[in-house]
Amino acid sequence: MKIAIVGTGMVGQALAGRLAELGHEVTVGTRDVAATMVHTEPDGMGNPPFSAWAPAHPTVKLDTFAAATADAELIVNATSGNVSMAALTAVGADNLAGKVVLDIANPLDFSNGFPPTLFVKDTDSLGEQIQAAFPQAKVVKALNTLTAALMVNPKLLADGDHSVFVCGNDAEAKRTVTDLLESFGHTDVIDLGDITTARGTEMVLPIWLRLMGTLNTPMFNFKIVR
Repeated sequence: MKIAIVGTGMVGQALAGRLAELGHEVTVGTRDVAATMVHTEPDGMGNPPFSAWAPAHPTVKLDTFAAATADAELIVNATSGNVSMAALTAVGADNLAGKVVLDIANPLDFSNGFPPTLFVKDTDSLGEQIQAAFPQAKVVKALNTLTAALMVNPKLLADGDHSVFVCGNDAEAKRTVTDLLESFGHTDVIDLGDITTARGTEMVLPIWLRLMGTLNTPMFNFKIVR
């Protein structure tokens, strides 16, 4: 499958590397290719820049947002939530129309420091805002409730015995995303319903962040026992 990853950070790198490993044709989109490749400093969490990651993943291409997504069959929004709308606007409505858009972003507001709050919640969600802004896209919210390493390799924890969620209006699009998650090794993919249910998964983040602080690791996840 031709897959475009919008975002060059830790989540984008994890998804791009795993998808390429599974045989997909992967292109990562960025606002400015030259600026991305000359950036050499780690991010605020100490993760390597794309320029340091790319040489070990020669089959993964890098292009502008619009060029990366033009021929993609599936698009992954792996940007920070506060820039998701701007990045997807740069992708262009025409490039999103009719395509599955896997939205992994969370609406985290760091304006008052850490831990962040959510800039949208309760009666709306970032997933819904993306769907409303690009009504011809098939937005599926998933993978936003666990750390990047577990997104793409769930067996790193409890042999993969933990849960992930999908939310979206289009049943076929959710099936496409579920198939992708299962190819990563996820065995408990729970369909929560339409895109409004993304409110719930996004509002998991405040407890997730506090657990990360208490446990001193992001390598944990939720298991829905039933």
